[in-house]
Amino acid sequence: MAGALMFELPLDLVLMLVGAAFAAGFVDSIAGGGGLITVPALLLAGAPPVQALSTNKVQGTFGAATAALSYAASGRVDLRRQIPAAAISFLGGLAGAFLVTSIPTGQVEGALPFILIAIAVFFALRPGLDDTDRTQRISPRLFMLAVVPLIGFYDGLVGPGTGAFFMIGFVTLAGYGVLKATAHTKLLNFASNIGGLAGFMLVGAPWWGVGIAMGLAQMAGARLGSRLAMRIGARLIKPLLVTTSTLLALKLIWEKF
Repeated sequence: MAGALMFELPLDLVLMLVGAAFAAGFVDSIAGGGGLITVPALLLAGAPPVQALSTNKVQGTFGAATAALSYAASGRVDLRRQIPAAAISFLGGLAGAFLVTSIPTGQVEGALPFILIAIAVFFALRPGLDDTDRTQRISPRLFMLAVVPLIGFYDGLVGPGTGAFFMIGFVTLAGYGVLKATAHTKLLNFASNIGGLAGFMLVGAPWWGVGIAMGLAQMAGARLGSRLAMRIGARLIKPLLVTTSTLLALKLIWEKF
């Protein structure tokens, strides 16, 4: 009875979702792709699609915030310098979620598996991709004004793979090493999550009790994952990113065909 009062689902389903959120927090703090675990789990628990996406945004903000603070505490990223970019990411996520019911996303979703496979191939086969910074291809200002809002908008509109997209942008355009790119991804992903959540609240109320319980588990998983990523670096991040991008692509292909 107490569980029914606190949560929108029976306690056994909540515990299943909490376990999924812990695993997602661990994976997402390292390579992104936590939604590969949590969104199907929410749908399996009986959440309607929009409610599953909005609840996923609730719990995802906990993990992204924890990972961002963990990387900042270790000196891997200066969060204050990222505040303007985070504000733009927030607005992008808000716009994407606000328009989710009025913009056809079929073409984006159809191309997404192939984009994710291309990301996996890039990180798997590109030689010398490690924690060393490389040549910057565009200025930080251009990255903030052109790349960040586009990915933030995608996060609010569709969602899966956002962390991987931010990361490949930092690696290929900003010239960051793999670990530095991972650290700089988290605050922007947190901001687009918050923006997406604000937009989704207008079209589908999340399960707050379930979302917060999952969020607490996300925090624990993100804490563990970020510590391992900082200790091992690209040797952990690269294979996990390749694996999560490939699995997410295969999942999307399976759902479509």
